[in-house]
Amino acid sequence: MSFWNALLYNLPEVSGPQQRKLSFKEKLKWTGIILVIFFVLGMIPLFGLGENALQQFEFLSLILGAEFGSIISLGIGPLVTASIVLQLLVGSGILKLDLTNPEHKKKFQGLQKITAIFFIIFEAIIYIFMGGLAPAAELQGTALFFQLELILVFQLILGGFLIMFMDEVVSKWGFGSGLSLFIAAGVSKSVFVRALSPLPSPTNPNISTGAIPALFQSLAAGDPMTAALMIAALVSTILVFLIAVYSQAMKIEIPLSFGRIRGHGIRWPLNFIYTSNIPVILVAALMANVQLWARLLQNWGHPILGTFSGNAPQSGLVFWMYSPDIVKSIITGSLTWTHVGQAAVYIIFMIIGAVIFSIFWVQTAGMDARSQAKQIMASGLQIPGFRKDQRVLETLLNRYIWPLTVMGAIAVGIMAALADLTGALSRGTGILLTVMIVYKLYEEIAKEHMMDMHPMMRKMMGQE
Repeated sequence: MSFWNALLYNLPEVSGPQQRKLSFKEKLKWTGIILVIFFVLGMIPLFGLGENALQQFEFLSLILGAEFGSIISLGIGPLVTASIVLQLLVGSGILKLDLTNPEHKKKFQGLQKITAIFFIIFEAIIYIFMGGLAPAAELQGTALFFQLELILVFQLILGGFLIMFMDEVVSKWGFGSGLSLFIAAGVSKSVFVRALSPLPSPTNPNISTGAIPALFQSLAAGDPMTAALMIAALVSTILVFLIAVYSQAMKIEIPLSFGRIRGHGIRWPLNFIYTSNIPVILVAALMANVQLWARLLQNWGHPILGTFSGNAPQSGLVFWMYSPDIVKSIITGSLTWTHVGQAAVYIIFMIIGAVIFSIFWVQTAGMDARSQAKQIMASGLQIPGFRKDQRVLETLLNRYIWPLTVMGAIAVGIMAALADLTGALSRGTGILLTVMIVYKLYEEIAKEHMMDMHPMMRKMMGQE
């Protein structure tokens, strides 16, 4: 047991800053550096790669923060999978850890890193040896083919470790988390290309890849069907953006007062989407992993999870976990009851998954009523008209936190599902996540900037 504890507490990690409070410019610098490195790594192809069967799953690469065929082909997949596994084990009580205990929390973080390392190695082997990424087919059966497979596995593992440590750099030295940043970066690039690219579409050389150039081209060519599809995609994207911003701005504010200073107080905000974008990231990553596994199993001759025809699932579990483009089906007149049933199952799955992961996240991330009450009490705040007692504050917070956890998760699950079903540019879920990530990042940057400009604000919030 001592060896196990020694391993958990001595895993390699990025050292945090020595000072308690990093400056705004310092955080901005490190966030920018990691973002540039992420884009550069996405342009480095895997040495020895011949066949890239995963290239057609561009929408999955966005959710996984990956670039299939590059050194970061694994993306954040192993890290998110590790988080899902650990949350399920702790939430179900199989792994008995009290995350309000600093010792247990440190052990949880160590277990999460070990699990992430396991999934990095495991997924790298699976991607290569199940044919997702492979050397040239003409080398099959030769010694060189096997050697190139091992080289490809090594490169994927290296890329997985780089993503893991880059996530730590952002979490400790930058704004937000690396996982969110990588998703937002990939989706933003995809939306920009799909909206403005003048390059011809691979499926229709007469129409541009970008929706805006394609709209004008189709109008000029007298093609109302294509024009309607482009307008629908643009309108869906704008609606997803507006709804996400509006829902992020919704919050409940609990009035609190400073116990020693009469007449002065603040409002403690609890967001309507209490757990933010985390549940949707976990659900979307889970679905992306299932679809990747289904494709790899089909290539291996064991379509246990379902079959694909081109990029679209045709049967099995993956068929019902896939979102059909309902708006496109309506415009083209191809809508069937199967599409309606598929859409209904997809919405239900997103809602249930978001609620489950939202509840687990509240428990594991210190967002429950007890943790929030401790934080409020440590700041010297209390509820006006009530005695200064943590149990009273915890009871009051419980009235809000659990309903917000469930209702916010249901709302974000519905928004994510509808965003996918309406055929927005890129993936609707990805756009929703990106808007929420950027909005959260904006709030954090604004707060940091304000505290840098006003030292008294920093002292009031206990940062000095």
